[in-house]
Amino acid sequence: MSPSARATRGAAAIAALSAIGALAVRRRELGPGLNRVARELRAPLLVIGRGQAGVPEDLPTDFSSLLSSRLPARVFPSGLGHRDVVVDGGLEVPVWRYEPDARREAPPSGALVWLHGGGFVGGSPAQDHLFCSRIARELGILVVSVDYRLAPAHPYPAALDDAFTVLRRLHAEAAAEGVDAERIAIGGASAGGGLAAALAQRALDEGVPVAFQLLIYPMLDDRTGAGGAEIPGRGEFVWTARRNAEGWGAYLGRPVAEPADRWAPARWAVPARREHLDGLPAAWIGVGELDLFLDEDRAYAERLRAAGAQVQLRVEPGMYHGADYCTWSAAMRDFRSDAIDALRRGLAGGS
Repeated sequence: MSPSARATRGAAAIAALSAIGALAVRRRELGPGLNRVARELRAPLLVIGRGQAGVPEDLPTDFSSLLSSRLPARVFPSGLGHRDVVVDGGLEVPVWRYEPDARREAPPSGALVWLHGGGFVGGSPAQDHLFCSRIARELGILVVSVDYRLAPAHPYPAALDDAFTVLRRLHAEAAAEGVDAERIAIGGASAGGGLAAALAQRALDEGVPVAFQLLIYPMLDDRTGAGGAEIPGRGEFVWTARRNAEGWGAYLGRPVAEPADRWAPARWAVPARREHLDGLPAAWIGVGELDLFLDEDRAYAERLRAAGAQVQLRVEPGMYHGADYCTWSAAMRDFRSDAIDALRRGLAGGS
């Protein structure tokens, strides 16, 4: 068994054991919505976003540090990728690179520019070390995970500028990197999925080819849960309407209380607000039926299809936001495998 596989199984076992105690203490606080959660996904992750009384909380002031770059040495296995810096157009963008040892010995490979989640205000590439390593290993490609700047210190367009810089530079250096410039995909999860969708729009407008979009429960529409109003059956766990409003407010640089439908965002800021989606690449969109983003993700998938893009939409029963990190779950392993298989097909020119 490989070190990464052992690390995955070890982390899964620890998390599964922790779930028993955590949920036993907080079951009442989580409310009747817990009954809609798939049994194998009833994990400590569910308490994120809720106070001791089970009521949705505001984002903590230190949220940006919860999944920060200080975590890898203590939490994530070493040897999964390495740090690098992409320099282009006056920007220096830190990234993590993942690739199998034999990739450069083969013909030019595909590549994936990956963007982590965290509501635009938190997270780091560290949280996706295992996933990015798996993609690189199974598909034999280069994965470049962008350590983009975070709001509110760096509002729009900072994160998108960082992502576009990496994508543009990868195209420019494709031959030297052993990458087929026609097989460069983009992807991300949660806010990273929203950034990936925005990156696809910007790349289309600026003439930079993108082969495929891998969008895992993407955060696409600032109007979802605007004002913190809860949506029945959606966003009850992990990423709530209140946190969504705060995350978008920090990213867009507008007051959270300001009605979203009266505010016109800048170009590429909010993917769901783009009027025409013609010309965008094929996509895989995966989201849970309990996720706050279910409706906006479905709507975006339908609009992409109507615009002529090939789109596979997967709606996972009993799944809440971020539940695919519960890697002990057979359903979540299948969810991630489905995403990787779709990327494989997308890089091969299929759907």
